[in-house]
Amino acid sequence: MRAIELKATGLLLAMPLLAPPPSPSGTPRPPSPSPVTQAPCDPPRGNRAPFSEPWAQRRLAFQRAWPFTRGEGVTVAVIDSGADATHPMLAGRVARSTDLTGTGDRDCAGHGTGVAALIAGRDLSARGFPLTGVAPASRLLVYKQQNGDHEEKGGERLPRAIREAADAGADVINISIAAGDSPALEQAVRYAQGRNAVIVAAAGNTTAPDGAEGPSYPASYPGVVSVASLGEDGQRVESSGLRSRVDVGAPGEGITVPWPNGGFNPQAQGTSYAAAYVSGTAALVRARHPLLRQDQVVHRILTTADGNTGTATGSGMVNPVQAVTALIPEEAAGAALRQPSPRPARLVASPPEDGRTHDRAVVLAAGALGLAALAALCGVVLPLGRRRGWRPGKAVISVPRDEDEPVPPPSGRGGIGAS
Repeated sequence: MRAIELKATGLLLAMPLLAPPPSPSGTPRPPSPSPVTQAPCDPPRGNRAPFSEPWAQRRLAFQRAWPFTRGEGVTVAVIDSGADATHPMLAGRVARSTDLTGTGDRDCAGHGTGVAALIAGRDLSARGFPLTGVAPASRLLVYKQQNGDHEEKGGERLPRAIREAADAGADVINISIAAGDSPALEQAVRYAQGRNAVIVAAAGNTTAPDGAEGPSYPASYPGVVSVASLGEDGQRVESSGLRSRVDVGAPGEGITVPWPNGGFNPQAQGTSYAAAYVSGTAALVRARHPLLRQDQVVHRILTTADGNTGTATGSGMVNPVQAVTALIPEEAAGAALRQPSPRPARLVASPPEDGRTHDRAVVLAAGALGLAALAALCGVVLPLGRRRGWRPGKAVISVPRDEDEPVPPPSGRGGIGAS
């Protein structure tokens, strides 16, 4: 088995490429989780020094979308290493935490805490830490599917977590994990999409010198939003994987994220955190446009991104403000088609005839004809009379003649035989 590493300064987070289990026969059932070897839960201590607003937050400027929505009413599931719900950014933000490893709810790797906070963490600017999640009013469901930096036997837990998140009503499911392809994983993804969940996944990071890792899953499944890491210049970060299909990019280098025990990691990197920004954007879109299906949400995010900047950058940098506010013609046409059809027309019986109304109509019609005749008199007869000095005109009466009647010659000269 191989592992894709998610690196940060002083930190090593390896997410496994999971070996596919044997193909199930008949209708698959959600597998039971494998036990996790208890490891010391001692994540590196985070930095507590003040810092300036991170470049990623300035670049995405998602606060400009907050007058329209902050993610109210949307549920986001985070399938990761758990999350420290006591961190100031996450206090009161985690609605439920589920441990599938049997090791407790603590985030012993720190990775899940950072991902969850970038999606829906509260704004700490008032405390001197200018950091906030993209959709701070959304609701978080945390699923701990591994305990440490990596987990070699977690293959069946990831599909289970996806199914449980879908059953819990998650509108968005963030999977900052790169796993191998398997029937159970693909079926779980299809199941969640069938329940109208937007699935966002990390495209994976390059660890081999030749970049020869295989494609990452679930990012490479159709309909899943596969996210690459981009830098401040909008270009692909060197560590962002090249073998997975990429839909969109987001900041994935020099990222400031919360860390367990109240600290921060100011130099996190990887497609894991890029995926978190896209999941937060998806939460904003779902809150602002609640009638859109999951595939329409995906289309909106990709259509409004900043544009491709090279290999493995997809539609380019995600644009949260445009994703929330843009007018998408396809959606407008679909809304028109969804409008209820008009009720069938009904013929209404004519009201009984009113004699008085009939008489009035006859009088009005006669009056109109009289006025028309008077107008003709004034406009034609009177001018002719003036021109003739009111003298009678010459009447010419033409009498029809029988065709056999001889025509008399005219009087005077010019008759037949005249010289």
